[in-house]
Amino acid sequence: MATLIAYEDASPSADAELLKKACHGWGTDEKAIISILGHRNAAQRKLIRDAYQEIYQEDLVKRLEHELSGDFERAVYRWNLDPADRDAVLANVALRKENRDHRVIIELSCTLSPEELFAVKRAYQGRYKRSLEEDIASHTSSELRKLLVGLVSIHRYQGNEVNLKLAKSESSILRNAIQEKAFDHEEILRIVTTRSKPQLMATLNHYKDEHGCNMTKHLKDDRTNEYTETLRSTIRCLSDPIKYFEKVIRNSIKNGGTNEDALTRVIVSRAEKDLKVIMDQYYKRNSVTLDQAVVKETSGHYKRFLLALLGRED
Repeated sequence: MATLIAYEDASPSADAELLKKACHGWGTDEKAIISILGHRNAAQRKLIRDAYQEIYQEDLVKRLEHELSGDFERAVYRWNLDPADRDAVLANVALRKENRDHRVIIELSCTLSPEELFAVKRAYQGRYKRSLEEDIASHTSSELRKLLVGLVSIHRYQGNEVNLKLAKSESSILRNAIQEKAFDHEEILRIVTTRSKPQLMATLNHYKDEHGCNMTKHLKDDRTNEYTETLRSTIRCLSDPIKYFEKVIRNSIKNGGTNEDALTRVIVSRAEKDLKVIMDQYYKRNSVTLDQAVVKETSGHYKRFLLALLGRED
């Protein structure tokens, strides 16, 4: 369930005029920007951008980028992009970081449908004049490259059919590779990157039933290895994306420092999808609501904007 509370009767041209007014003069009216954009869905935001361009011959996203700053600017900027374009930007930023964040690639490949992932790759190529696969390959190496390129290259079967005999067989293949500490075995890569989600879930469930714990626990033996940690995250995201995203949020706001980039990414990308369920999981895991955590760990207009996307006003 989404958390975004969108006002269905809003007028794109009226919104464009109000946003122009908010950006005009000596000071920017950030509260007005939040009250509008924090309550418009993706289709409405596109209509507003189109109306703004038509009325003022100006790109709204660039205007807001110029008017705002810091974490608030980054959150608003990403929120106002078309979803596929936003995901392309997130992927590029993650790959260009000094400490590259492979979770972004994992999230795109493991939670989007094949059609949605194709749209992201098309947007990436249009924006950066290179393919997503090309940039992943140039920023990674060895088995990590094979895993990440494989994840974004494959067109997973979307049906619900499950072959239980195959699940049992491939569960044994996974267990044998792990027992031999061959975490980068080509069969592990093949199974994780090519099987449909229902088929992979059947294999992982059989693994747990047969060996008494999840496969990811056995991969903890090699947590210092970047490839193994990425493989663990991939399996967790494929297996239970709600728990996966809850952990990303939890890790972003604990230990005395906030990772605003990760917090923004999850809230902005999931607000129109399943953020309500992620919030429920967060409360179940931490005994505090996510909006309360956001109030505690963030401030200013950035805090107010995140709260709007969470369905709560400051």
